[in-house]
Amino acid sequence: MTAEIIPIPRAALHEQVAHRLRQMLVENRIAPGAKLNERELSEVLNVSRTPLREAIKMLAAEGLVELLPNRGAIAVELSEADVLNTFEVMAGLEAQSGELAAQRITDAELNEIKAMHFEMLAAYTRRDLPAYYRLNSAIHRAINAAARNPVLAATYQQVNARLQALRFRSNQNEEKWREAVKEHEQMVAALSARDPAAMRAVMSEHLAHKLDTVIQQLRAAGDASRPPSKA
Repeated sequence: MTAEIIPIPRAALHEQVAHRLRQMLVENRIAPGAKLNERELSEVLNVSRTPLREAIKMLAAEGLVELLPNRGAIAVELSEADVLNTFEVMAGLEAQSGELAAQRITDAELNEIKAMHFEMLAAYTRRDLPAYYRLNSAIHRAINAAARNPVLAATYQQVNARLQALRFRSNQNEEKWREAVKEHEQMVAALSARDPAAMRAVMSEHLAHKLDTVIQQLRAAGDASRPPSKA
């Protein structure tokens, strides 16, 4: 008997490529402002340019990539004003998600979030930032899903896509990372207590701390890139 070869549908292929590219952008393997070299990416991802280009268009729609006429695509680089405006919206979405989730979450959903939280703590103990961030993001998405509001979910997904790389890098500061872990423990406690007010408060505080860290990192990067002043 010969094994049956099952081809991967083209749509599934470009979605897989988009997922892998998204991880590269979030984890800073493609730096903000860098050009996406199609030849190199085709080799790294082991795909032809057709699904790669379709994946890049998907990421452009998400706001992670900018398409430039006759120049290809670059990884989006947000200005400080962009970051402030986007985090302002995101803070409201996270707070609303948390408040509604505390009212509507099922026992099964809560148990799943708790399980992911324990996995996330294990990744934190190992200082495995990529694994930690993937679980962290999954927890935030699960909280948003537990709010059971499709309009909120769609808006959350669109806005959050622009901030994933910045949220990932915000945990590279050990003190801030430790603080974020404590806030996630508070989220689990507030959800377990079905306390909407406590959940809204911790989600708002969590995003405010993220914003502070991101702005500090952006300003530090800006200072480092400037040529030294002449005495």
